[in-house]
Amino acid sequence: MALTNAYLVGSGKVKEFFNKIKDGQAPDQFTIQLIKDWGFSSSNDRAYLPLLKALGFLSPDGKPTSRYHAYRDHSQSKKVMADALREAYQDVFLIKENPTQADKEAISGKFKSYHNVTENVASLMTKTFLSLIDLADLKSDDRTKKPSAASIPDPVPDSTISHNNQAPVRPPPGLHYNTQIHLPATKDVEVYNAIFKSLREHLYDN
Repeated sequence: MALTNAYLVGSGKVKEFFNKIKDGQAPDQFTIQLIKDWGFSSSNDRAYLPLLKALGFLSPDGKPTSRYHAYRDHSQSKKVMADALREAYQDVFLIKENPTQADKEAISGKFKSYHNVTENVASLMTKTFLSLIDLADLKSDDRTKKPSAASIPDPVPDSTISHNNQAPVRPPPGLHYNTQIHLPATKDVEVYNAIFKSLREHLYDN
């Protein structure tokens, strides 16, 4: 389970901030100075740094990760954000698969109980989360889904099917005999009896 405690005091410029990530070149090291250079000069804006780490955009030492670089691709940025939110706010998604503003009270209660924080802090955490939701496409879930039992066809018995990556099992070769008997044209039943008796003794009784 996971539920980050990183939050913003003011989340009104979240979209603008993440647009800076998409439109700018990825730095070697993400710093407070870069946040200021982007025009976010308030001391409260420093909270973007731990938030980016919580989302997996930055490594613990502040270096952009592969997720940071993937987010810069406008065509997949919403999916990248969705993946990041599902990891950082995993416990929220246990409440609602696709949380919205209508779930604000339940989400805030989760933050309050999980982190043992005040109503005000829980509210700020909730506002931060919901502002990030607006940047994500939660329906773009490409995670592999297991097929249901109804969609799996019944196995077909076949002695030639391999098991455990072994070579296919095939029946051993054998010889088959086809015996033809030409009976003489006679009305004497004893002749036939003698023939069948001889066949039984030589073919079946051996």
